[in-house]
Amino acid sequence: MAGKVTFDAAPPPGTINFGVGQPSADLLPIDLVRTAAEDYLAGAQPIEINYGVAAGDIRFLESLAAFLTTNYGSAVSPDSLFLTAGNSHAMDLVCTQFSQQGDTVYVEEPSYFLAFQVFRDHGLNIVSVPLDDEGMDLDILEQSLQHTPARLIYTIPSYHNPCGSTMSLARRQRLVELSRQYDFLIVADEVYQMLHYFDPPPAPLGSMAEHNTVLSLGSFSKILAPGMRVGWIQAGPKLRDELLSGGAVASGGSFNHFTSHIIRHAIDLGLQQSHLEGLRFTYRRRLETMDLSLQRHLGDRLSWQRPDGGYFFWLKLLSGADTRPLRQLAIEQQTGFQPGQVFSSSGGLKDYLRLSFAHYDNADIEEGVRRVAAVL
Repeated sequence: MAGKVTFDAAPPPGTINFGVGQPSADLLPIDLVRTAAEDYLAGAQPIEINYGVAAGDIRFLESLAAFLTTNYGSAVSPDSLFLTAGNSHAMDLVCTQFSQQGDTVYVEEPSYFLAFQVFRDHGLNIVSVPLDDEGMDLDILEQSLQHTPARLIYTIPSYHNPCGSTMSLARRQRLVELSRQYDFLIVADEVYQMLHYFDPPPAPLGSMAEHNTVLSLGSFSKILAPGMRVGWIQAGPKLRDELLSGGAVASGGSFNHFTSHIIRHAIDLGLQQSHLEGLRFTYRRRLETMDLSLQRHLGDRLSWQRPDGGYFFWLKLLSGADTRPLRQLAIEQQTGFQPGQVFSSSGGLKDYLRLSFAHYDNADIEEGVRRVAAVL
């Protein structure tokens, strides 16, 4: 008998775990993928399942560039793009190519907690910089750079994970100026850039890649399906050439040649754009449902700013209590969340928690917030 289909960190049946930062099954477009794959395979040639061009098949890069140009609101050249096997692979590749053990990487406080493990795997020294509603505090960053030089600055500029904030255009521009002045590389995790549900964010940092200090990371995991394992790095010519010089590239060629063709056809058939627009509609409703449910059940116990995109609500417990011990109580109430401390590189943020609205429909979100309220 076939086993139950699941995924890493899948919640038990009946549990509404807002700690899961993944799309729900109803948003994974298997029919779209099937249509795009059939369209590709109908005319595919044997050479198209060979190793492939290292940076990515030019047809894929052209289609991706056109798609990004439409959704970024700024021109993207195919020559600035490099195919990856998803965002986690891109982060690891950047560390391999552009850093050495003992180098310093600056991160935001809070930041995406699984990025910390990637940096530690490469022996990097992690230094945190606080952020506010406009992004990383660049005054504090510049003060720190004067006594602790950085090799990399890791930032999530749009709809930050976990706190949902968006870096202002002025700060994006100043960060690039600082990168040139202090000789560091910006690793911009821009996977949520296109998931805006109200007004769009400022142009991505990838639009400033011509200065050869920006590596903009994108992924189809958030806008199509995580299991496709296809992403990209947008970079200036010098940095792109360095990516192409790596040993894994020389040995293996394109990192995901076959699947990139399927996504190319999804883009060219208009399926990817339609799916993205559908995600924006659905996620906006889920975001608004969670915001209203939090106001109804927890408005007197938590403070937060409603995000305008992405996946997450970042909540502060007004009592100042540590949210980590509450996780066991959440399990007993058949719910869950991510405690704030995991998003801190220095063990802080204990009185915060993160909730994701991406994995559940509106009814489950309402019930799940009621359960979280019972825990808190």
